[in-house]
Amino acid sequence: MHEKKSKKGRKKRNGKPKGNPLREQILEFLTIHKTKEYTPYQIAKRLRVPDPERVIEQLGKLVKSGRLKETSKQRYAMRAPQTEEGSGKLVEGYVDMAKAGFAFIICQDGARDIYVAPGNLRGADDGDLVQVALTGRRAARPEGVVQRVLQRARTQIVGIVRFFSKAPVAVAQNGRRLYEVQVKIPENLIVEEYDRVIVQITHYKEKPRDVMKGVVIRNLGRDHSTDVEMQSILADKGFPLEWSPKIMAQVAAIPGVVLPEAGRRDLRGWTTFTIDPYDAKDFDDALSVHRDEKGKLHIGVHIADVSHYVPEGSALDLEARYRGNSVYLVDRVLPMLPEKLSNELCSLRPREDKHCFSVVFALNENYRVTHHWIGKTLIHSDRRFTYEEAQQLIEGQSDPLAEQVQLLNDIAGSHRKRRIAQGAIDFDTEEVKFRLDVAGNPVALEVKERKEAHMLVEEFMLLANRTVAEFIQRKQAQAQRIPFVYRVHDKPDPEKLELFQTYARELGVYLDFSTPAKVAASLNRLAGLARQDPKYKVLQPLGIRAMAKALYSTENIGHYGLGFEHYAHFTSPIRRYADLIVHRILEKNLKTVQREEQEGLERTCLHISNQERKAMEAERASNRYFQVLFMKAHIGEVFEGQVSGMSERGLYVSLGDTHCEGVLPYGAMAGEMSLHSSRMHAHSESGGRKWTFGDKIHVKLVDADLDDRELLLSAEL
Repeated sequence: MHEKKSKKGRKKRNGKPKGNPLREQILEFLTIHKTKEYTPYQIAKRLRVPDPERVIEQLGKLVKSGRLKETSKQRYAMRAPQTEEGSGKLVEGYVDMAKAGFAFIICQDGARDIYVAPGNLRGADDGDLVQVALTGRRAARPEGVVQRVLQRARTQIVGIVRFFSKAPVAVAQNGRRLYEVQVKIPENLIVEEYDRVIVQITHYKEKPRDVMKGVVIRNLGRDHSTDVEMQSILADKGFPLEWSPKIMAQVAAIPGVVLPEAGRRDLRGWTTFTIDPYDAKDFDDALSVHRDEKGKLHIGVHIADVSHYVPEGSALDLEARYRGNSVYLVDRVLPMLPEKLSNELCSLRPREDKHCFSVVFALNENYRVTHHWIGKTLIHSDRRFTYEEAQQLIEGQSDPLAEQVQLLNDIAGSHRKRRIAQGAIDFDTEEVKFRLDVAGNPVALEVKERKEAHMLVEEFMLLANRTVAEFIQRKQAQAQRIPFVYRVHDKPDPEKLELFQTYARELGVYLDFSTPAKVAASLNRLAGLARQDPKYKVLQPLGIRAMAKALYSTENIGHYGLGFEHYAHFTSPIRRYADLIVHRILEKNLKTVQREEQEGLERTCLHISNQERKAMEAERASNRYFQVLFMKAHIGEVFEGQVSGMSERGLYVSLGDTHCEGVLPYGAMAGEMSLHSSRMHAHSESGGRKWTFGDKIHVKLVDADLDDRELLLSAEL
């Protein structure tokens, strides 16, 4: 009798069947986040379910019952009522324009891109932050109409002045997009026809017949010097070239004296040094090695305390937020903060006392962290090492600080080995650096070697970044959620991985992407192959493109590439606004609990992620310009290249030791060429020759076009 009652009790509660606890958790989670889509592994991580297969099983049942929907990308979300998609619900996101004129709106978690037809953009442009009303669906995507532009990405353009009936118009080309702006020329500025100018936009197009208007703020003339080209790249991406008088007055008033403060731990007695590139001027981070009176080993990671000098909400702070990050071009840096801060007051220069925000780690004899301390400090850097100098000490060169540097290298190596074993991806990509002469012209291209000294610094920065994110996570486990800025990296898109897998097979490399762990292991194996044989290096950029893009978000989905469940950017506040926000939130929550406003913080995350994208585009444009400038001296020369890409236009060829890439049009090759629909190989209709990724090919450089930043090749068969 007792057993029967027990069974009956399990079946019903208040006359209703008792649900599966995990299924109810999944439904509750997806109901709370009903505008987003998640993979089974993301859901398992968020619900702390150790076995993802249990989650996959329940998701399948919920899809079958009609309560959830599964997308083509193997993501899951609540199935919206029939009226929701067309209900006019408002969402925010950034415009990602396609060449054909339509756009996708990238929303907060990057999971549900909203399609917007050209006629529904209502004047919104690439990179703008917009509010969109959902109107329905187009294929598997939601579709919407832009309601209003919340923030313009392009506040200025670089164009050529033309006069029509004596009225000046600036004409600018951005990809396939042509901008015509009616401009006002200030009386104190002389501008002639065909001069290149920077225009501050004052009126945007909101309807097809509207006219863009603006004011000329700088005349770049007709000079095609490198300096003008770099200014044009920065201005075209919307980065201000100058600081306002108000901001410079605020910076000038900041005292340069550094004094001990109550609540700031004095670590000036610890052995401390920086390790940076030889040409660095801003030093964000320093490392300390210290043994206490009991012989316990302590490692300090000290980060410039920018928040001490930049008051939240000040004109300087708002400008730094707008810029989002420093921009690093080949021959210059456009800093996020004025040079008095970035290169002087905040920079951890040797033999100077400095305010820092530090994470201090206590380590045992196996170099494992036993506990840590986070807080404001006062430090004194004893020495400034370049990477090359630190590497010499690692390799055995005698120096008073050699023992400390070698110890740090041993600790970093131990942590790195464990991190890779736990699923981190180690993409060892080549980074090219130009050597410039005194006039700023490129005279050589060098591959920046990633040696132990680089990995030493990298490992301690990763440790500090991870530690502060875990601190906030533990803090909010004890109280309500603390909105925070995480650096997140989603799992790769299965379709992109499958395509990359196919590319790799073309080169005889078979990769296993059946589980997340095997994805990481396969990509690390590929990195090892590329180090052994240069022909496999062509695959690494393709592998990176298959990955999701890292970005900033208040939604912590973890960092797939690093294999971290919790990760934030803490270590570079001089050059990244995200780190400055992290410092402020961290300080407010060291001893108490203080919460930022979630919606405003997420909007900031969207903005700085977008600014980061624009900075990367500017950096790539700068690199392409200098590559073309460097290769101008080699027109007519023949190179042994490697096929690195394909399009309808032709083959893209990496030119041997130059590390430059040119385009070989099909018309410049013998016979009629045909590109396979897979875009993985092309062949000659008459000669029967097939070209695929990684193939060696001899080509001649026939032109180096600075206007299009392109190298044009012909075949030497």
